[in-house]
Parts: sequence; C-alpha cells; structure tokens
Amino acid sequence: MPSPEPAGRPRIAGRIVRCLSGAAREVRVREVRIGLGYTACMLADGRTGVAYTFRNEARGGCAVFHGMRPLVARPATDLLALVESRDAIEAAVGLACANALANRSEAAHLEGDILEHLAIGPEDDVAMVGHFGPLVEAVRARACSLTIFERVAEASGGLRPEAEAVAALPRCQVALLTATSVINHTVDRLLEAARGCREVALLGASTPLVPEAFDAARVTMLAGIVVEEPEEVLRVVSEGGGMRQFRPHVRKVLRRTGAEAESPGRSKR
Repeated sequence: MPSPEPAGRPRIAGRIVRCLSGAAREVRVREVRIGLGYTACMLADGRTGVAYTFRNEARGGCAVFHGMRPLVARPATDLLALVESRDAIEAAVGLACANALANRSEAAHLEGDILEHLAIGPEDDVAMVGHFGPLVEAVRARACSLTIFERVAEASGGLRPEAEAVAALPRCQVALLTATSVINHTVDRLLEAARGCREVALLGASTPLVPEAFDAARVTMLAGIVVEEPEEVLRVVSEGGGMRQFRPHVRKVLRRTGAEAESPGRSKR
C-alpha cells in the first residue's frame, strides 16, 4: 500500500514522483525546452516527454523559470521532484520529465481512438473537464448528456466554468479529465469527486502513463502519447506548437489501469 500523503501536499503528484524515482536515479537530463504551448524534457538516452505550459500563470518578467539552474546535465530526480511544485512552470518541467521516464512503447498499451475502448452508452451522463474538441460530437452521439467544463468565467458557447466540475462529477457515470490538472494540482479534487464514476479517463499529451500512481484514485484509463521523433518534438515546442504539430512525431496510446488492465475488451461498445 502507498504510504500516507504528507498533509497539504498534492497526492497524485507525490505518487508519480515515488513511482518513477528509481528510474530517475539512473539517467540525466539532456535538454529542456519551455515553450509557449508545451514544455519538453529529453533525457540523456533520448527519451522525451512533454507537458502543457500554463503560460498565463508564469511569474516574473523576462525569466519565468525560477528554480534550479542549469537544468541540463542534472540527474532526472531533480527535475522529477518538480511535479509537486506549486509553480505551474516548474510543475510542467517536472511532468515533462516524468513523461520522458514513463511514456515508452509497451505491450500493455492499446492503440486507436479512446472511444473504441471506453464504455459510454445512452444511459450515461458524461463530464469532460477540458475541451477535447475532436471527441465532443462522438461522445454526444453515444451518451445521454455531455457537459464540458473549461477555464471560463461564466457559461458560454456550451462550456461551463471549471469550478462547477466538482459538484457535477458525482452525478455522472463517465469522467474525461484533462491531464493538465496534474500540473495545476486540481487533479486530486477532481478524482475524489469522480470516485463514483464507472469510467474515469485522464487524457491529453501531458498524461503520465503510470497506472500505479492512479490505482487508488480509481482511474480506469490513461490516454497519452509516446514521443517517437524526439528532435522534431523539441523543434515543435521551441516554435510554440502543440498537439496538431506533434502528431506526425508521436504515437497516441491508451493504458488500462488496475483490474481494468486485465480485461481491456470489456469496455468496447
């Protein structure tokens, strides 16, 4: 069983750090790019991970990273620890490092569209925290209802304020949660609110494929990416690009967690 979480510290972030700390001790960092859209970390062996950059939350003037310097050539353990930082830029660097360590090709990964593997039926109310445009119409066609929560001040254009998500999730059967919630540490309260959901998926390019970090939170699926062309991904990050530009250089993968991983075929409809 995982050890108790220190009071006041983000729980999921801490679990990610503990799960990957052993692997992090074995490698150093080669490159770090903090772009306007995404942050990237490349390890000495070429493994690369990305995480969303909350650029509007960057503190300071011309220097937005206020932590350790230099980042290059440090042990990966130093950067991994930043997953727990309350500074959004530092946490993005930490999660990118975590994804470089964890997000690699494995036999346990599923491929294809997430909706091919996620159980959503006409009786289900679905909450989507983070607007995943390519999924919206397909989910609406299959579910009883879909409510999308985003960073908006008031309801507009089919989006509800993200602050309403915690109250709405207990009434839903399926929760689709953005992995950027790991960076801003809203993931803990979102997962607590979603504990009664039959399906809980964490998705997006920032998703760490670390099933054991989420087992206790009853996450049923992780949907992230594996970087296949690291240099191209670094270039995209430096040029302010995002997932659309990543697409030729990464592979989308899915990972069932816990008991769900033993029977991946159960969720197809």
